[in-house]
Amino acid sequence: MTGFGKHSFQVKNKNYTIEIKTLNSKQLDLTLRIPPEFRPLEPTIRKIMSSALERGKVDVAIYAENCFDYLPFDEKTLLKYVSYFKKLSESQSIHSDPLLAALRMPDLFSSPISEDFSTDEIFLIESEIFQCVSSVITHRKEEGQSLKTEFQRALGEIKKLLSQIEPYEQSRIAHVRSKLMSNLKSLGDECSFDTNRFEQELIYYLEKMDFTEEKVRLASHLNYFETTMENEASCGRKLNFIAQEMGREINTLGAKANHAEIQKIVVQMKDELEKIKEQVLNVL
Repeated sequence: MTGFGKHSFQVKNKNYTIEIKTLNSKQLDLTLRIPPEFRPLEPTIRKIMSSALERGKVDVAIYAENCFDYLPFDEKTLLKYVSYFKKLSESQSIHSDPLLAALRMPDLFSSPISEDFSTDEIFLIESEIFQCVSSVITHRKEEGQSLKTEFQRALGEIKKLLSQIEPYEQSRIAHVRSKLMSNLKSLGDECSFDTNRFEQELIYYLEKMDFTEEKVRLASHLNYFETTMENEASCGRKLNFIAQEMGREINTLGAKANHAEIQKIVVQMKDELEKIKEQVLNVL
């Protein structure tokens, strides 16, 4: 959601510069800093920003400065002030520049041009704002493409790690069975047990350790994340929810693993998932 746009234009002998900066945020958090003459247009500007940028921390600043080829300047009044300050300076023996003193007078500059914008001028201002917003959206899209590449890499890595678990699954079950039998035998000859009951309990125990469902669901979430990323616009919140579900499956898989090599794979999965969670906050 980070982006930046800057655009300049001229209306009523004034130069205006628009700057729009966007950062990450769950909702639209819009801050406007505009000249007084733009106050009547504030609802329109807010509407443009909310519809085009949707969400994020948006900072909009519009700066104004007078064009130097036009100055609302009253020359007759200036000459009167200069003459007055010159006489005052001579009569009071004050060493000062009459011109500098005259230029400080508040009524020297007039505003013959109305600050109210015409319909055509409002249309021009809106189109200029849209151009600046377009620059922000372009910046966002460029960042989004980079994020997409990173997501695809991380998803592919988790899928690869998931496939690496399979070779350890059978050896894990054999290891658990062997360990239980070894513990029973270590109790000595005086310890006797029902072999059939032992097999039943072992099956029950191994069923609780089985993480086939977690693997299937994790694979499904990985595909769903990729499909959503490819086919849906403004899917940041949805991708975040999917990433949370992926985390639940990976955590459960790790809790049931009971195998050193599988635990290592789970840690690697978590590392890749954290990278996804960090970056998904940047998605609109």
